[in-house]
Amino acid sequence: MTHTRFTNDALSEWMRGEGPDMDVVISSRVRLARNLSDVPFPMLATNVQSQDVLNRVAKVVDSGDLDAITPLTMIPLSDLNETEKRVLVEKHLISPNLANDSRNGAVMLNDQESVAIMINEEDHLRIQSLCPGFQVREAWEIANRLDDIFEEQLDYGYDEKKGYLTSCPTNVGTGIRASVMMHLPALVITQQINRILTAVTQVGLTVRGLYGEGSEAVGNVFQVSNQITLGQSEEEIIDNLHSVVRQIVEHERAERRKLMVEMKTRIIDRVSRSLGILSYAAVIDSKEGAQRISDVRLGVDLGIIKNVPINVLNELLVMTQPGFLQKHAGTKLSADERDMRRAQIIRERMQGDRII
Repeated sequence: MTHTRFTNDALSEWMRGEGPDMDVVISSRVRLARNLSDVPFPMLATNVQSQDVLNRVAKVVDSGDLDAITPLTMIPLSDLNETEKRVLVEKHLISPNLANDSRNGAVMLNDQESVAIMINEEDHLRIQSLCPGFQVREAWEIANRLDDIFEEQLDYGYDEKKGYLTSCPTNVGTGIRASVMMHLPALVITQQINRILTAVTQVGLTVRGLYGEGSEAVGNVFQVSNQITLGQSEEEIIDNLHSVVRQIVEHERAERRKLMVEMKTRIIDRVSRSLGILSYAAVIDSKEGAQRISDVRLGVDLGIIKNVPINVLNELLVMTQPGFLQKHAGTKLSADERDMRRAQIIRERMQGDRII
């Protein structure tokens, strides 16, 4: 399978499946940072050393042991152009860091794109598992099984007191970063979001935007993840995240019910207007597109809007991003051209599914 399969389609296969609590939780992810004991961290490694890491990881893949969990395709970053790299970032399959510095960098993906293993990113290995809906424990189980196979064949950098050694000190210990992507429009509309997010940070978690650290929470989409990696076991970290996210889910649902009691007409008007704009607009920028998609998603979850598949809205979150727009066009686009093509793709996708 060539890499075009992963860059031509906006929606990963795993996102087409159903998951628990998908009215609030879009996806769950677990990422493990690992490094080889006898090679400097990627930022300090020579070209020869980083190539050696790539070769050693390739041997693990060639052994076939990973196939018992899921077959993987290795894609060197040097095989991708800048637009293709950006598409993989927009699909959450590689990090911006790997896309921007691909010296002997690579990513291993399974057909469903539910497993993505980055090589020579900030760490030698970044093992990532993704699941639809609220399945952070399931994502951890898959990542842990993959990690066990790598650890059997590679000598990890590990300290008895500090745990797994990582390039960034904030990942030392378990090296785990577990996160859930949440759609929280009601908490934003009722202005409860800041209170919730403040409480989250007080229990060892952090909140970021759609594309992780430093990104803006556009379209009412937030990523909640653990901040502590040292001093707790992986299971304790997962359990803490699971417990807090469960509470956020219930808060969001309570506010949605409140909206339908106290602001029903205004909410119906809001989501209906957004559906109309998405269905007929000739120009739409990325921020407005994300907000309108959020409104329609809320309308679907509340039963106001019928016959709009959630998968279509998930797909549009990626299809309307700059990288995918330019991949779809086959050329670089100016900001105005992207806004026009974004509107065109949204119209075609909505009408193609007979939503309007």
